[in-house]
Amino acid sequence: MQKPKLCQLILAFAIAGTVVPAHALTQDELVAKLQAAGYAEVRDVKSTAEGITAKAMKNGKPVRLVIDSSGQVKEQH
Repeated sequence: MQKPKLCQLILAFAIAGTVVPAHALTQDELVAKLQAAGYAEVRDVKSTAEGITAKAMKNGKPVRLVIDSSGQVKEQH
């Protein structure tokens, strides 16, 4: 599988606790979903061995997010 398609597939699962069809979620949509979940200044979204990672702010504090293939969002302070 090509990296861009893999990234799209992983992004498709990257909503906290919800599985979405692969074609339904773009990077912009992922950012919008994270913002709706209370994260601000979402940036540096990358596909890594851990899953999708991003940096954001929540409650005025910086957090590193890891979104795994099942869509679970984990915060790392």
